[in-house]
Amino acid sequence: MSTTASADRVADRVVDLGPVTIHRNLASAELVEHAIRRGEGVLAANGALACDTGERTGRSPGDKFLEDTPAVHDKIDWGTVNQPISPENFAALETLAIEHLRSRGELYRFDGHAGADPNYRLKVSVVTEEAWHSLFAATLFINADADERAGFEPDWVIYNACNLKIDDPEKYGVKSGLAIVQSLERRTVIIIGTRYAGEIKKSIFYAMNYDLPDMGVFPMHCSANVDHEDPGNVAVFFGLSGTGKTTLSADPDRDLVGDDEHGWSDDGVFNIEGGCYAKCIKLSQEGEPEIWNAIRFGSVLENVVLGEGRVPDYDDGSKTENTRVTYPIDFIDHARRPSTAGHPKNVVFLTADAFGVLPPISKLTAEQAMYYFINGYTSKLAGTEAGVTEPKPNFSPCFGGPFLPRPPMVYAEWLQKRIAEHGADVWLLNTGWTGGPYGIGNRFSLKWTRTFVHRILDGGLKGVETRQHPIFGLHMPVAVDGVPDEVLDPRNTWADKDAYDAKARDLAARFRANDAKYEITDAVRNAGPVG
Repeated sequence: MSTTASADRVADRVVDLGPVTIHRNLASAELVEHAIRRGEGVLAANGALACDTGERTGRSPGDKFLEDTPAVHDKIDWGTVNQPISPENFAALETLAIEHLRSRGELYRFDGHAGADPNYRLKVSVVTEEAWHSLFAATLFINADADERAGFEPDWVIYNACNLKIDDPEKYGVKSGLAIVQSLERRTVIIIGTRYAGEIKKSIFYAMNYDLPDMGVFPMHCSANVDHEDPGNVAVFFGLSGTGKTTLSADPDRDLVGDDEHGWSDDGVFNIEGGCYAKCIKLSQEGEPEIWNAIRFGSVLENVVLGEGRVPDYDDGSKTENTRVTYPIDFIDHARRPSTAGHPKNVVFLTADAFGVLPPISKLTAEQAMYYFINGYTSKLAGTEAGVTEPKPNFSPCFGGPFLPRPPMVYAEWLQKRIAEHGADVWLLNTGWTGGPYGIGNRFSLKWTRTFVHRILDGGLKGVETRQHPIFGLHMPVAVDGVPDEVLDPRNTWADKDAYDAKARDLAARFRANDAKYEITDAVRNAGPVG
């Protein structure tokens, strides 16, 4: 549906964008056609639309700002993640973006939802200057049907002025020529100067992380799936980008609820999104068949190098290690519709340990669950954020620090409440390095990691014999069917045992330095490393 703004006004919060052509909720085929016509992308051999995001190939957290108003000020965990911007500067940037959008010949608008559970969903409108960004939104959010769109009144509005550059950043209180500014009070997001589509999706997750706790829902940066035959066998996988949330939840033996963002209500878990956003680097049909088969017409490839015949080369990271694909959840076999499930039986924390010292799998006590959740240790992987070119140790509270407007303890207390209410088992799964740190050791085999997950979910590790790690206190299984015993204790995999002990004590010290930032109980603090 294409109209002029003056002929297509509804009583909603999207500003009047002037006499430009607005393509509203176009079908995927139409958006692909527009994107190709406008030179925004090309069709890959597998039918996916292949696009290049330009200079920024990951999120730009240093350029994201939150409007600081009296209504929200005392509820926000201000700092490097939640950087304040004044209402005056927010309004000025909004005006700058709107004027830029009004200068374009044609715009694209998507109307849809965030939240598969109708009791907790938010209405979202996304206005973009590029067709492929509208396809991205249509893929990642839940589409509104025709009846809903007739009088659509969004709770949140995103204006994406990706080709605008800010000439005088200091004038607007920002740091560079690009900025992502969000207002919880105006319920508006302005994206300026970056074509990386992930900013669209994560801005709404950030919004849900603010709104859902007030609605009695625990928002989670996690994937989720459920057994085909047993609806009570639900699992969630927490983790930052690159730790395996999407890969491990796309399981042919289980129904996928979602791959990245969920809420846990009194009724169970529900997907916040309508699609998946998977990393493509080193993707193979053998290793990740569910994702491989989901890449077809209607999906979007980001920064994937195309070889001869426009065949994607997933091993080529010359543009970025953060190559991506987005596709509707229906493209995954056994996707659950609607994307809801019961209460999780198992909670898995995923960490990619670049130090190479954490065990591949550990069973956590209730206190350890709180400790490792609030610390959220992993490694930032190359390309996921601007400026990150190789893995480095990173503590991200609740395995989702970049997306948390409220203090981390708000979310940690929700985890504690839900686990206690429903008796979920909690596991720490290291998908990072073994036999040495990054650059010396090797990354854990995906085959072994999948085996650990299968043993967790089929009950094969229930009551398994464990021994405690001498420094981290983690309960390591003595044996796991299908995995060599020697890899279960990470010290065994290092040729130089003294070097392992030194590196383990180094990481333990980093945990202790990090946990000092939080007001946690003695029992939780004592559940951390002792070395």
